[in-house]
Amino acid sequence: MISLALLSAMIFPNAYADSPADAIDMVEKGLAYVKKNSVEALIKEVNNKNPEFVKGDLYLVVRSLDGTTLAHPINPKLIGKNMIVLPDADGKFFRKEIVEGAKAKGKGWVDYRYNNPVTKQLENKSTYYVRSGEYTLEAGIYKGN
Repeated sequence: MISLALLSAMIFPNAYADSPADAIDMVEKGLAYVKKNSVEALIKEVNNKNPEFVKGDLYLVVRSLDGTTLAHPINPKLIGKNMIVLPDADGKFFRKEIVEGAKAKGKGWVDYRYNNPVTKQLENKSTYYVRSGEYTLEAGIYKGN
């Protein structure tokens, strides 16, 4: 039975893809860490690729409300950069939508297209975000092409 599951995972890799609940859980884990420690401590842990905050193509991002990326475990080149004015492949300003949504509603979802670090393909992605003070904590799930 186990070999059948492994074979299915190889043939149908998206059959075991992350779910919206996984993204919510990742953000909640980040919020709990902030409450217990500090946002500065979380930023350090995320940037150090702590496995609690990175699981394959599901990972936590911390952004300030001005749009500056403060923690990104997959692409450290983004840390310290404000890319709020850069759109996705379809022209959507998803980072701006996340920041504005965090300011207005406190939490929500944003859909856009982004390069999956595991498949190296441009894919549909849905990111869950929550405002925590002057920051957003974000985790997204890839949905394939």
